[in-house]
Order: sequence, then C-alpha cells, then structure tokens
Amino acid sequence: MNEDSNIGRRRKNALAEGNPEYKAKREELVQLAATLFKEKGFKATTLNDIALHSGLERATLYYYISSKEELFQEVAKGVLDKNIAEAQRFLRMKDLDPRQKLEGLFEMLMMSYEANYPHMYVYIQEQMHEVGRDATPWAQEMVKQTRRFEKVVMKLIAEGIEQGIFRSDISVRIATNGLFGMFNWTHRWFQTGGKLNAKDIAAMFNKIFFDGIAAQKSSPSRPARD
Repeated sequence: MNEDSNIGRRRKNALAEGNPEYKAKREELVQLAATLFKEKGFKATTLNDIALHSGLERATLYYYISSKEELFQEVAKGVLDKNIAEAQRFLRMKDLDPRQKLEGLFEMLMMSYEANYPHMYVYIQEQMHEVGRDATPWAQEMVKQTRRFEKVVMKLIAEGIEQGIFRSDISVRIATNGLFGMFNWTHRWFQTGGKLNAKDIAAMFNKIFFDGIAAQKSSPSRPARD
C-alpha cells in the first residue's frame, strides 16, 4: 500500500502521537506476527495470515503496520538493543572476573530469548545470516549491534586468557563462535514452559563451555592464533 495514501498518513500520525491503545494494539500484532513467523517461516507468512489471526480486516491492519517486513524488524531490534546495553553493563562490572561476567552475560541472553519468545528466534531463524548483505539502515544497525555484542564477548575471553582463567591454546574467535553457536542453536528446540527453563539451560551450557576452556594448571598449553 502506498505510504502517501490516507491510511499511510494516519498510521504515521498515530505513531507520532504515541496513543497507549494504539501502541498496545501494535505490540499485540508484533507478538502475533512473531508467533506466525516462528511456526510458518517469515517468507511463508502473509499479511492475510496476520489479519486472519488478529481478527482485523486487511485494510484496518494497514493502520497499524505497513508491511510484514516492518513487523519483522520490530520483532528483533528492541530486544537486541536491550541486550547490548546489558552486555556493556557486564563489561563494566569491577567485582566479577571474566568467567563470571560471561556466565552472567549468557544467562541474560538465554533468559532474554525466553522472555521475548519467539521474537529473537524469528530473527535468528529467518534473517540473521542475511542482514549483512542488506543495505537498509535497519539491517546495518542490526549488524553493528551484533558486532558490538561479539566484541564484548571476545574482550572478556581474551581477558580470561591473559589472567590465566582460560586456556591459551584456544582461539578467541573460535571460542566466541562456539558460545554463540550453543545458545543461538536453541532456536531449533527450545520452547517456553518446558521442563527446563532458560536459566537452567544457561547454567548447563555455561558449565559445559567454561569448564571446557578452563586453564589446566597441570599441563601448560600452547598459545593459539586468533
């Protein structure tokens, strides 16, 4: 639908005004879209599907959103921004060592996936590997935020190696990729309300990973290349 149309202007005005009821309905549509994207896939889900499940006419739906791409972007960006802020907060903590910071950081990440289910899983499942090739401002901002998060993790792993907490024969980059691989792969199987919650899973993952890269005092290790 043309952004210059009357309904497009009404949507822009409503967004600018920030009416609580309008914002609540828009957030409801974001949550519904995230669920449908997770179940059917982003490409297979249509605006007709969203309209049908929301009980709105398609024309009314356009009053709240311009496209399913807009909904998809809303699904991911707010959560990622908050997670970056939390990562920076962990980095500044003076009373924790690098391992404790990383354990807390990835517990936060897993709990964020649970609290915002299935929002971030939609992003990981559908578009995370494609945004780097997208030149839109939204995509480029997502890439920057993701790299900021990765840099925090890499810095903490490097500090852990320097302090003798982590083994020095493991690449910082490989360790970082391994950590994100463990947690991001949960999009394939984690569901809220299961026997294990996000905090339980994070504790197990952290134990598996950080015990695995813990420095072995009895056998000196050879430095690895990044």
